[in-house]
Amino acid sequence: MTEKLLNHRVEGPASAPALILGPSLGTSYALWDKVAPELSITHRVVRWDLPGHGGSAAGLVGPGATIGDLADLVLALADSLGIERFAYAGVSLGGAVGLQLAVHHPERVSSLAVICSSAHFGGSRVWEERAARVRAEGMEWLVESADARWFTPGFTVPRLVRDHRDADPAGYAACCDALAAFDIRDRLAEISAPTLLVAGREDPATPPAHLREIADAVPGAALVELPGASHLAPAQCPEAVLTALRTHFDGGAERGMEVRREVLGDAHVDRAQARQTPFTARFQDFISRYAWGEIWTDPTLSRRERSMITLTALVAHGHYDELAMHVRAARRNGLTPEEIGAVLLQTAVYCGVPAANSAFATAQRVLAEEEAPAEEG
Repeated sequence: MTEKLLNHRVEGPASAPALILGPSLGTSYALWDKVAPELSITHRVVRWDLPGHGGSAAGLVGPGATIGDLADLVLALADSLGIERFAYAGVSLGGAVGLQLAVHHPERVSSLAVICSSAHFGGSRVWEERAARVRAEGMEWLVESADARWFTPGFTVPRLVRDHRDADPAGYAACCDALAAFDIRDRLAEISAPTLLVAGREDPATPPAHLREIADAVPGAALVELPGASHLAPAQCPEAVLTALRTHFDGGAERGMEVRREVLGDAHVDRAQARQTPFTARFQDFISRYAWGEIWTDPTLSRRERSMITLTALVAHGHYDELAMHVRAARRNGLTPEEIGAVLLQTAVYCGVPAANSAFATAQRVLAEEEAPAEEG
């Protein structure tokens, strides 16, 4: 890893849309440990360490650093990875970097999520004083209050507290300098990227009012408040943060429903929706959000390839009613009858001749129905 770049970790398919995750002051990219792996199903996730934190060199910035300097480091990292345009989510200081990028480099940011952060951090004095003391005394005195500043009483994440203790004082102090000088309130109305604000209702550092201020200023922005969450929401309430980010960045169930209709057809989906009851509603949402909104939208495989895999799996398990539906879907996804036949012939070798025999009968019936002329009426 070159010392000219931020230390980082990349997860997810190289062909997927990029999503960059920014950390908070005093933490490393481990802040995203419970969220990033799930996001990487549908995105190429890049999480990075602040200068002097985790594996990033403290010398990447110096005294008097600004949020703009940190944003430039993020852009340099994106450039090194061949990422031209990306979605971005950041916590606290990492969220401020996201606001900076969205204002000053709108052509790079496709979508933005700002978590437990602010457009300003209470003026310069408190940060200047903290920077001076850290430079003089090191980190230990500050680590003692980490849990109280970051989490609700009784909750902790030892890895993050350890990262706080291990942070380089010079790098940490330079980041404090950046927070001291940051105030982007007069530029918020210029943000054009779709923006989500996520607030922790128990956050003493950046309470919901700070996120509400941004939401009121950024055109079309949405605000989500998480009950029971303090300042490091991705570590304390990962499922809630994940749900909010999925909905914002990839449309969740809404996008899944679009793909489901494209693959299976409106008639089938309408029938499934008409049969939905309160008892089955959560299952239908799960199918739309996970199977169709995450798996079928993953760009690593084409829809033709996914249809071939699905046909094989259904034959293997003897799900012939589902097979009929997916033969129709395979035709909609561009497979010819000859290609469908070739897939089923392959199943005779690996799933057994009786299974393939039943599959051919099902597929022949469906294909014959498709070829039958429409009745006049």
